[in-house]
Amino acid sequence: MNASRFEVPVEKLRWRCDVGCFTFQCTDELEPLQEFIGQDRAVSAIEFGLGVDQPGYNIFVTGMSGTGKSSVVQSHLQELVRQRKERGEAPVPTDWCYIHNFDDTDRPEILQLPAGLGRKLKRSLERLLEDLRREVATSFGGEEYESQRKAVAGESQTQQRELFQALDQEARTQGFTVQISPAGVAIVPITAEGKPVTSEDFGRMSDEQKKNLEARRTALLAKVEETVDKARELDRVAGERLVELNRRVAEFATGGVFQRVRKDFSESPQIVSYLEALQRFAVDSVDVLREPDGETASSLALNPVQQASQAARERAVELPFAINVFVDNTGADSPPIIVENNPTFGNLFGKIDRTFVFGGYVTNHTMLKPGSIQQANGGYLVLNMRNVITNPMVWETLKRVIRTKEVRLEDPAEAMGFMVPQVIKPAPLPLHLKVVVTGDASLYNLLATHDDEFWETFKVKADFDSEISHTTDHLNAYAAFICRTCHDHNLRHFEPSSVGRVVEYASRLVADQRKLSTRFGLLRDVIIEADYWARRENHGRVTAEDVDKAMEQKHFRSNLVSERLNDMIADGSILVDVAGESVGQINGLAVYSGGDVAFGKPSRITARTFLGRGGVINIEREAKLSGSTHDKGVLILAGYLGSRYAQERPLAVSVSLAFEQSYAGVDGDSASSTEMYATLSSLADAPIKQGFAVTGSMNQKGEIQPIGGVNEKIEGFFDVCKSMGLTGEQGVLIPKQNVINLMLRQDVVDAISEGKFRVCAVGDIDEGIELLTSIAAGVKGEDGKYPEGTINDRVEKRLQAYAEAQRAFAGRSDNGSGSDTKTAEGDSPSNSALDRATHSSRH
Repeated sequence: MNASRFEVPVEKLRWRCDVGCFTFQCTDELEPLQEFIGQDRAVSAIEFGLGVDQPGYNIFVTGMSGTGKSSVVQSHLQELVRQRKERGEAPVPTDWCYIHNFDDTDRPEILQLPAGLGRKLKRSLERLLEDLRREVATSFGGEEYESQRKAVAGESQTQQRELFQALDQEARTQGFTVQISPAGVAIVPITAEGKPVTSEDFGRMSDEQKKNLEARRTALLAKVEETVDKARELDRVAGERLVELNRRVAEFATGGVFQRVRKDFSESPQIVSYLEALQRFAVDSVDVLREPDGETASSLALNPVQQASQAARERAVELPFAINVFVDNTGADSPPIIVENNPTFGNLFGKIDRTFVFGGYVTNHTMLKPGSIQQANGGYLVLNMRNVITNPMVWETLKRVIRTKEVRLEDPAEAMGFMVPQVIKPAPLPLHLKVVVTGDASLYNLLATHDDEFWETFKVKADFDSEISHTTDHLNAYAAFICRTCHDHNLRHFEPSSVGRVVEYASRLVADQRKLSTRFGLLRDVIIEADYWARRENHGRVTAEDVDKAMEQKHFRSNLVSERLNDMIADGSILVDVAGESVGQINGLAVYSGGDVAFGKPSRITARTFLGRGGVINIEREAKLSGSTHDKGVLILAGYLGSRYAQERPLAVSVSLAFEQSYAGVDGDSASSTEMYATLSSLADAPIKQGFAVTGSMNQKGEIQPIGGVNEKIEGFFDVCKSMGLTGEQGVLIPKQNVINLMLRQDVVDAISEGKFRVCAVGDIDEGIELLTSIAAGVKGEDGKYPEGTINDRVEKRLQAYAEAQRAFAGRSDNGSGSDTKTAEGDSPSNSALDRATHSSRH
């Protein structure tokens, strides 16, 4: 049989970039790329979302990592702000300040001020407090105040003295005198000579005299109490007069200072109102303000309780003068663009700090710290959605904040039910901002499916494509991207040939000769690494050889597991034949993923057929090592067998399929055609060439369907064959639809062009089995039979023989019965060495 008709021509094994389309000699002649390539759909969605100023029109940007989502978002935000600024439509963000609440100190109030005014107010109040202390000290330390204070005190003392003198005179007429001591007022009886009665004198008195003395004393006590009440009233009136004096002096001392500050902020009614309340507080707290500077120093001599009390008084007076410029937009002339890379609860929504004071934690409005969402108020906030949903309480809080258009400073520990010291409830900050989040498509679909509020929060989806067609414009744009990368990272510039290599690598990333990858992060890595090798070789420019070296070394750094598996196949630890023929045995191909590297490796798949009614038995499934898509592939195989060979008789056959030396899970349906070939080989007793490895899924009509990882699978089998010796009879069988996906390594292309290796493409099972066995598959003639000796003829005869044997056996047995058909699936193999080093494999 002529197999050359299935071979893929060398020119189709890899797409080559025609560097003749480049008009430059070096990328330093180009203008660095400023826009983004091939993302018109996503860019249009972003522009739409940013242009709609309505609730819920926030933007969710999806796409694979490395496609430039974040860069595009930031670039368009900056451009939008610039354009709005030029048109005079970009509002300047305001300052937000937390101030003392005189009615409830645990609920600080918030002020919205023009940009820069918050900082100015803070400095003014700091100076105001200093000026107040100085003015108060001067006013209360002056001679005039002291003379007025003494006058009030002296008048009260004179009046009290006159009261007690009158009381004493009246008491003497009754034989008593009034004595005033710290213990109170005492009435003492006196003799005719005016001397106090002694105990001896009192003892010599008759009972009648004593009774008369006590009566007069009792009557005099009422007068004493009346006098004491009058004295107390005089004290009270004097105290009120002193308070009024202090108030007048305090108002005089503070009036001028506050008047100057009010004049500076007369255009802000909020500030004027706050200053008026602050002045009333200062007047009421004048006793603390007038304490001399030495008082604080002398407090060191006080005991801890007294020190704590004095410190608390001072903080209580100073705190209302402290302004917390919560969001300071001094110098801003356009809406802010904030990118939060670590959206923890505190980083995003702000936090309430505390300080340890005399055995306890306390807080106040000056310890409130803003988060990114407060800093982005009036502008734009950019977040990574995966980081948002992985931080506790952030996603639910973010939705609430967007919905209510206000953000409250909260302690997350309190919301979670923990005890927290001194909770304060600051006033909420009104919000007006646009939120843009980035994430992959799976995360978007997950939230859209399971979160009812998601649609109302993010109504605009901007989907970034991971690949674009390679037109001449796009090729030149890639060259401009390389130019920009060289500028940004101070790298050597690239020659046209090296630009071509990078573009070819972009095509390999998407495994499509018609497309280029837009994962510019991966391309940037290759550019940087190529510059390293150019520097090592002292090249003035990066050459094509430098790019090849960079990709070669990148592969070398990650292919340790692949090499170990090659060694195990070469020394026979893993059984894989790359020469000769065998019945019911074939090489399947799997792709193993190990984080930053993916590589292909062959594994032996065997099929055994025998008389019975078990149908297709997938050993991988029976051992619970098969994934759902591989199960599906085996079921399709069973359907194909039945549709082709069981139209006139039942299938009296059992087929046992196994991935040899597979000890972990397998999945994927790309081995279904491979298993079909092994099954046909066993039924037809037709040996399969072991120099071939096969990949491709199939449908129930026997058509071969395209699969993924075709380049890695071909290269993996090539490496195994190379390590065991290339014979020219080895190759890989792929679906013909995958030819467009070929972007093989140059060494593989070179081997194929030299006739040392082959890549063949087929469209259905018949073509594949013909190539693998060199025996025609056979097509039914008008008589309904296949040509003698063809694969299908052999298979049909074998199945017919099984059916007849089954009938004969059933006739000899009264209770003969067959088991229900069993199906199982399996796809890509893995072994113990691979299990230790790789994460997954797929056929």
